[in-house]
Amino acid sequence: MKTFEAIQIGERIELGSYHFSSEEIVRFAEAFDPQDFHLSEEAAQNGPFGRLAASGWHTAAIFMKLWIAYAKEEAERGGDFDPRNAGPSPGFEALKWVKPVFAGDTLTYTTEIIDKKESASRPEWGLVIMRNEAHKQDGELAYTFIGKVFVRREKPADGQ
Repeated sequence: MKTFEAIQIGERIELGSYHFSSEEIVRFAEAFDPQDFHLSEEAAQNGPFGRLAASGWHTAAIFMKLWIAYAKEEAERGGDFDPRNAGPSPGFEALKWVKPVFAGDTLTYTTEIIDKKESASRPEWGLVIMRNEAHKQDGELAYTFIGKVFVRREKPADGQ
């Protein structure tokens, strides 16, 4: 992660794409979200989507997987990206699974900086707010949320 000052509102990053196979959908569901419409094509036919669909938490987990892979790659390249600049997240909001993700879908994940705020209580940190999205292969939005993360400042706002 860059420092708070180096991050620009409007900056957009493509994190990568992920193909959801039937096998992966079932494997994830068996471990973390064992609902019928995630576990088999047969059971899913009578479910809300009419066919095998990935767990929403699977789509969320892939976002984090791709974010971590992106961060590692950027850190290895050097430059102004340092994973230690990222601090804790105070949470997220507006989480939406807009469209079901079916076996055979490929999602492309992106993140865009939509706001930055200085921290009044922690001057060594700033808050960065990001819109995170995943689009299907046809461009249709499937998943979105607004994430927040504290990011280290080059120097505190009070100059110390």
